[in-house]
Amino acid sequence: MKTFVACEKDIDKKWYVVDAKDQVIGRLATQIAMILRGKTKPIFTPHCDTGDFVIVVNAEQALFTGKKLDKKIYYRHSGYIGGLKSTTARLMFQAKPTEVLRQAVRGMLPKNSLGRRLLKKLKIYTGGEHPHQAQKPEILALKTN
Repeated sequence: MKTFVACEKDIDKKWYVVDAKDQVIGRLATQIAMILRGKTKPIFTPHCDTGDFVIVVNAEQALFTGKKLDKKIYYRHSGYIGGLKSTTARLMFQAKPTEVLRQAVRGMLPKNSLGRRLLKKLKIYTGGEHPHQAQKPEILALKTN
């Protein structure tokens, strides 16, 4: 018996729309990462892109639990000595609400070229509209708990 290995040309990619309104960011990000990676499909192959596209709408209405808005800190580095910059989740969420969810999903994907390619299949929008109607996306109801 031989092991089945999926080829990327044999996989049909679907598009899904996820509404982030009143969803907890971390729990939402785990389910989005699984869909992007393709772990919800029976033909999952770890080294191939077997996942689907995900469109997230209403990203500015997602939630943090507890005191994470004030205690969670995002770091970035300029590459120069002493170039460590930090910002709280509240400030980042006010400035770029899409970037908070993108960073959460990014941390759950592989840290290699496959992960960077998977992240490009994630489309996040602050409002309820998106420009991907031509792809005929399906509405995906994710589990809340």
